[in-house]
Amino acid sequence: MGYAVLHLEKAKGVDSGMSAHIERTIQPKNANPKRTHLNRELIQFPEGVRNRTEAIQHRLNTAGLTRKIGKNQVQAIRIVLTGTHADMEQIEKSGRLDEWCQDNVDWLCKTYGKGNVVSVVLHMDEETPHLHATIVPIVMGERKKQKKEQTFKKRYGTKAPAPRLCADEVMSRVNLIRYQDTYAEQMAAYGLQRGIKGSEAQHISTHDYYRSLIAQGEDLQANITQLLAKADEAQRTIDEAKQAKKVIDEAAQAKQELAHIKAEAKKEELKNSATKTATAALNGINSLLGGNKVNRLEKENKELRNEVEDLNGQIERLHADMQKMKDNHTREMNRANEQHQQEVTSLKRILDKAYQWFPSFKRILNMERECLQYGFSEEQTGKLLHGHTINYSGWLHSNEYRRNALANNVSAQVIRDEKRNLFLHINQMSIAQWFWEQFGLSEKERQKKGIRH
Repeated sequence: MGYAVLHLEKAKGVDSGMSAHIERTIQPKNANPKRTHLNRELIQFPEGVRNRTEAIQHRLNTAGLTRKIGKNQVQAIRIVLTGTHADMEQIEKSGRLDEWCQDNVDWLCKTYGKGNVVSVVLHMDEETPHLHATIVPIVMGERKKQKKEQTFKKRYGTKAPAPRLCADEVMSRVNLIRYQDTYAEQMAAYGLQRGIKGSEAQHISTHDYYRSLIAQGEDLQANITQLLAKADEAQRTIDEAKQAKKVIDEAAQAKQELAHIKAEAKKEELKNSATKTATAALNGINSLLGGNKVNRLEKENKELRNEVEDLNGQIERLHADMQKMKDNHTREMNRANEQHQQEVTSLKRILDKAYQWFPSFKRILNMERECLQYGFSEEQTGKLLHGHTINYSGWLHSNEYRRNALANNVSAQVIRDEKRNLFLHINQMSIAQWFWEQFGLSEKERQKKGIRH
């Protein structure tokens, strides 16, 4: 069982600023303009009165007040009446919303006086259906100060009570408790109960509530932007890792070439050994013959051995560099994968919050994906999601039938039903029905696919 919500707030002057919000002359960010036409005024204004602000002033002018209204005196009280979100959705789905509205109006007139209730507006374009009621705090009892004065003025007689404007008396602590009790009794028929008595929870003003919603949306957008930037950085890291892998592959190829060079070097070493043996023989001959040619061959053989040693040293250093590069690549890949996983988890957490705080956000993303799959461009999809009707010529693709259908100057529009679900319509019919007509499916095939007129 959910809770009945009743919140009273004093207004300044004739409260024209709140009138702009309630009557939607200024569109708030949390309201859906496609559902604003469902809002309605439940109180009939007097003849010549056109809006809430004029209704407040009309009541003050016709109430018979004898005292001048002070500049800072409260002239109206705002009242918000609703219930827990899930319970209000159930009331709307069960078709009892009109009955609920009438019971609220009856309670307001009974509690504050029918003449004092100057406006009651039902809002259907926000997340939870609710009422904005406006009362003018006209009371008939004697002022407390006047009762004390009577002890000194008995000889002059007493005056009959006259209507007076007193918001403090209407919103006294005793009365506020009584309002919560009687309102809960009125709402019990809809499964709504009174809030906890003595709760330390505090109400915030309508202005502060909308300002907090806007701040949360801006913070969420900033977080998403930051995460997307980090995702781009992670992608760059992955690209660098791919480049490093390419270098390693080239190094592996170089390793094979070096192995071939090493094999050739071994062959050369064998040749050197043979050369050394021949040199020793030639030295023996040289000792006998003293020829300069043998000395020259010995010098060239020594230079060749030095070159082979240098080549072996280069091979060993290249092996060490390749192993170091491989180790660095492995560490970079592990770090990049771990950072990418953390960013994906953080982004998923932010998106989950976005889905929770803004239920329509997920529906809009799903509709965007469907429009792009059908064949609309990103620019056309953006216009459709903003509620515009566009003319389209070209091919539309059906994933269900795995076929394309030619659309010749058709009108496309995204429609939102009473449950706030989004549907794409072509020429004022669902796109599923439009495909059915384009493909010429039989009635039996249509029923099998579950397509209705």
